[in-house]
Amino acid sequence: MQPALPRPPILLRRRVRVPSPGRSSVALLQGGIRGVFQDRSLTCRDCGESFVFSSGEQTFFASKGLTNDPQRCVPCRAAAKSARSSSPGGSREYHAAVCNSCGQQAMVPFQPRNDRPVYCSACFDKVRAEAASPA
Repeated sequence: MQPALPRPPILLRRRVRVPSPGRSSVALLQGGIRGVFQDRSLTCRDCGESFVFSSGEQTFFASKGLTNDPQRCVPCRAAAKSARSSSPGGSREYHAAVCNSCGQQAMVPFQPRNDRPVYCSACFDKVRAEAASPA
């Protein structure tokens, strides 16, 4: 009969309300790290307004392994994200090139250079499949 293996610890998350003005959150995170979080007031680097970094957000950040506090409030964070996702011209610029494999014309989303081969979509898929297969 084999000896019983020790059970891994059960990871729980629970929030505890504290009667003080700020809220608090107690969490048992991965690896058994216990963190106590309280609402904190931070200043947005874009608009300069004060915003609350809640205990729940802090618990979420810690569970994802994030160690830095947010620099922007929620509206400025959303504005920065939308500015990053949209390109300056509103659409992507494509360039005409000749495929190095089949010789047909291809449209690519980058400026082709002479030092690297350019492939059409079909030939690119073939080249990528050959590179991924073991030699």
